Amino acid sequence: MLNMADGLARLGALAEHPVVRTLATAFADAGFDLAVVGGPVRDALLGRPTHDLDFTTNASPDEILTIVKPISTAQWDIGRAFGTIGARVQREQVEITTYRADSYDGVTRKPTVEFGDSIEGDLVRRDFTVNSMALQVPSVKLVDPTGGVEDLVAGILRTPADPRISFGDDPLRMLRAARFSAQLGFRVDDPTAAAITELRETLKIVSPERIQSELVRLMQTDDPVRGVRVLVETGLIEEFLPEVSALRLEVDEHHHHKDVYEHSLTVLSQAIALEHARHPGAEPDVALRLASLLHDIGKPRTRKLEDGGAVTFHHHDVVGSRMARKRLQSLRFDTATTDAVATLIELHLRFFGYAEGAWTDSAVRRYVRDAGDLLERLHILTRADVTTRNKRKAGRLAAAYDDIESRIAALREQEELDSMRPEIDGNRIQQILGISPGREVGEAYKFLLELRLDEGVLGPEVAEQRLREWWAARA
Repeated sequence: MLNMADGLARLGALAEHPVVRTLATAFADAGFDLAVVGGPVRDALLGRPTHDLDFTTNASPDEILTIVKPISTAQWDIGRAFGTIGARVQREQVEITTYRADSYDGVTRKPTVEFGDSIEGDLVRRDFTVNSMALQVPSVKLVDPTGGVEDLVAGILRTPADPRISFGDDPLRMLRAARFSAQLGFRVDDPTAAAITELRETLKIVSPERIQSELVRLMQTDDPVRGVRVLVETGLIEEFLPEVSALRLEVDEHHHHKDVYEHSLTVLSQAIALEHARHPGAEPDVALRLASLLHDIGKPRTRKLEDGGAVTFHHHDVVGSRMARKRLQSLRFDTATTDAVATLIELHLRFFGYAEGAWTDSAVRRYVRDAGDLLERLHILTRADVTTRNKRKAGRLAAAYDDIESRIAALREQEELDSMRPEIDGNRIQQILGISPGREVGEAYKFLLELRLDEGVLGPEVAEQRLREWWAARA
């Protein structure tokens, strides 16, 4: 619950921030208004850390640039056409924007930029009421024309204007509703949610890159599950990630099985908890979180209802990996993230055979080899994938994974698993067998790698002897 007395005190502290005070003095001396706007004001009221100071002013872009040059070490005007000047003041990056009163054509996200003449007019065009507040400085006056404080107290998200107009102006705001719901723990109010459902198809005018950016920011929150629920319940996710809503498999009256959608959300929450526990203070692992959310998206395509009530999803790991790769590519994710998510999904079932019977050292080596630098993420995903309420079964699986991790640690210490490769390189293979570079060298290398995986470290002499025997038998 927001305590207004504490919130106002924090606004006073924000006004005394060295960067804010420096800019406020400079703009006041030049005869212009200045206000901190948006997220920093919201977060100060809520007692959250404030980042990325944004300001608004009645000064024009050219006037802004003139004012900030003497008090900054760098300036950039890439956003000048939109009224924004950036600067580095006391080692902190800030953006200062002239009051705006934009209009949109409803066809693209590009606004017709129009500069406004009042701070109230600037605020009412913004995305949500909780982001439509400003702190005028140096006077330390809160400007809140749309009831943002009341919505902070109530913990709700709503648009300053009719949501159909707000989302019609900029459909990306619909995605931001899900992200802010997760980030702040707020509920999207009913008219706003209804407008998202009504206008969800307008998301098609937003570029895949912008959608991807909002999805990443949602995944970086502490509770992305809340945001995913907003996306699914409004139907917005159908426009860019329909595989998630498809997880809500219908439950046949004769073939009862777990709700895969709810299971996937639980896996995502558990993966984040493990991420925090195993790597406290680390940056959010977006690839791991995406893999956790999408790890079972192959199930709807592979679901088969068997006689007697059983439900099977054979090869859903492989199918899901391909589906995830295709979807992430369409959203313009980078290759490293796409590869990591697809590989984790493909490997996420590999461990469960271990719980049925201990693997040989060879199997453990192959598990490490196949996971590569994704091994730690695979540990987390696999552990998070246990959502059974059967405490005995959950305990057995946890103990099995404790065991495989300890075996990996022991083998890593003994055999340098992280640099697993044959004990004889390609040049030496050519010397031993008297052959030139080509396909046969590759086949010999593959034989030695399989030998390494199956039997561990043998030593160069034994490896050479086994290579000669393999070559002789091949001849």
